[in-house]
Amino acid sequence: MSDYFFYRSGQIDILLDMANRTVPASTPWFVRARLKTRQLMLLVAIEDEGNIHRAAEILSISQPSASKLLKDLEDVLGVPLFERLPRGMRPTWYGEAMIRHARIVLSSLTQAGGELAALKSGRFGEVSVGAIIGPALCLLPQAVALVAQQHPDVRVQITVESSDVLMERLRQNKLDIMVGRVFETHDKTNLSYEVLSDELVCAVVRPGHPMLGHPALTLKQLETVRWIVPPMGSVLRHRFDLMFQEAGIGIPSHLIEASSITFITKMLQQSDCVAVVPADIAGYYARFGMVATLPIRLSCTMDAFGIILRNDWLLSPAAKVMLTALRAAAQSTYQTVRETIQSTHPAVAHSTQSDKSTSAQGL
Repeated sequence: MSDYFFYRSGQIDILLDMANRTVPASTPWFVRARLKTRQLMLLVAIEDEGNIHRAAEILSISQPSASKLLKDLEDVLGVPLFERLPRGMRPTWYGEAMIRHARIVLSSLTQAGGELAALKSGRFGEVSVGAIIGPALCLLPQAVALVAQQHPDVRVQITVESSDVLMERLRQNKLDIMVGRVFETHDKTNLSYEVLSDELVCAVVRPGHPMLGHPALTLKQLETVRWIVPPMGSVLRHRFDLMFQEAGIGIPSHLIEASSITFITKMLQQSDCVAVVPADIAGYYARFGMVATLPIRLSCTMDAFGIILRNDWLLSPAAKVMLTALRAAAQSTYQTVRETIQSTHPAVAHSTQSDKSTSAQGL
């Protein structure tokens, strides 16, 4: 039973608790419910452990105390948060909603503590940025250098992953800023998206590769070579396969699946393999003489990528500094990338004009 009940006085709803203290009906529910941080921690622990006994151990409280904390919260909310199963507990839909917000609140409190500790120690704060491999290689170093120059006390954490992984971490407040793509399968609620650049794709080989002597290669000539391609399930792999199918050519059967750019460059140096990679990555390694771009335009271009933020989350001062640096670095970085691609291979650069993606221009 709830510790509160309503009565009407004139045109005003009054909330009266069991101690006869009046509380305005407009008071937020979590204040009326006397919501405890430990209750939020318990919700998260039960979902993670699937058992209230183990959750209680993690929080260093007794199981009866944990059960009472959960029951008090369910009574106030008026809904069951977990299904009691023979071997554990499973969140209900109400529970999933509360747990999602509990994680956000706890993450925010953790970040608040981190910011205060940083300020006490004389640092400006910290920021966590996640990026897909292209901008991680060509954009982030310049942006981080700008931040280090202007605010040397800012601590920067970098994560390089796929857009799917980064999006989940952004949702969990494990990232402040994401540089990647938004796909149809992503929940776009409370997200903002700022386009940075299209991402061209090209075929690269080792310097001195015999195919570099061809003035104009065709896709048919590349059907039987050994390709290094992204793993199955990735967007680029799907478009690579589709490119050959649409050309009426069989999908190459001699394939090596790899996502590590370190492995790809090393494998190219030791073989006659051909790798499909983003053009900005190809341009970066070509400048060091590690790869060369084949004279062929690939149609399997990628959608545009950009800066993705949560618009229901306030950026810390350090995150705002990083966001400004990313925007400044992007203006020069991607202009330079286009000029490099155009100078090294006009056929690849031509696709910036004819194949610009429109599917990721906004949310």
